[in-house]
Amino acid sequence: MEIFLAPLALLIERQFGYPMRLIRAIGHPVIWQGRLIGLLDARFNRPGMGKRAGRLRGVLMLVLLMAATLAVTLPLSFALRLLPFGWVVEAILATSLLAQKELGRAVRAVGDGLSRSLAEGREAVSHIVGRDPEALDEAGVARAAIESLAESSSDGVVAPLFFLMLFGLPGIALYKAVNTADSMVGHKTERHLHFGWASARFDDVLNWVPARLTALAIAGAAVFARGADPEAAWSSALRDAKKHESPNAGWPEAAFAGALGFALGGPRQYGGALIDLPRFGEGRSELLAADIYKALELYWTLLNVVLGVTLAIAVIVWL
Repeated sequence: MEIFLAPLALLIERQFGYPMRLIRAIGHPVIWQGRLIGLLDARFNRPGMGKRAGRLRGVLMLVLLMAATLAVTLPLSFALRLLPFGWVVEAILATSLLAQKELGRAVRAVGDGLSRSLAEGREAVSHIVGRDPEALDEAGVARAAIESLAESSSDGVVAPLFFLMLFGLPGIALYKAVNTADSMVGHKTERHLHFGWASARFDDVLNWVPARLTALAIAGAAVFARGADPEAAWSSALRDAKKHESPNAGWPEAAFAGALGFALGGPRQYGGALIDLPRFGEGRSELLAADIYKALELYWTLLNVVLGVTLAIAVIVWL
């Protein structure tokens, strides 16, 4: 029955998410991982280090982070599986590392805010993207929300689920540790250019398969979502994903753009600096709040497809 751990985790997290009162009481596993990463960054990352020393210290930080994660989750998973229904408890614990419900809620908040005013839309989108919200017009807010939804469909749902299916609680926890490290230190800033190299590259490796599976699942979901085009989703992913600097991020974004008939990507502003990014899809770029809801409909259909496939795999293996 342990093979049903992943679909059970999906069902529970989609229904309940991670309660805010639990965050206030004890925090969240990603917050705990983030604190450890911050401590290791402060301890090992020294200004003025050369490329070799910076990379070696970054590797050491990543190894210690992964070792700490496994030191907690491996014995816990082993102990739980000795219990009659311990796999159910493991599934409940794993829900904290999935983001279906919260991602949908956060993006819907942008749509709701933008429906009322540009100012509210900017404020809501500032919680899910790093670009300067005051530089965004209505179309920019809508594109930012949809782009975040697309990319997070992979690294917030499909990728952690992928490692949960393969390796249980230790697998999903290890993935989130690396992904969190990448988000915190895997930037090409002066401080983290070398120190964050290992985290960024290992995150690329872990996301290589899930990103492409996400694009395929988006194309499959487009078969069932109203007004979506499955053929355009996959052809857009194949054509445009390689334009992205990341080997993985372009796949779900290009698939979303193609499926919905949008043009995503393009220039955006971070910290006052304008960065020109490639465009994904060949549709319209002047998006509205209504287009965020259209993207959310595709997203929830994608979650249904992912759940169906996960459950089917579990049943086949079980039989």
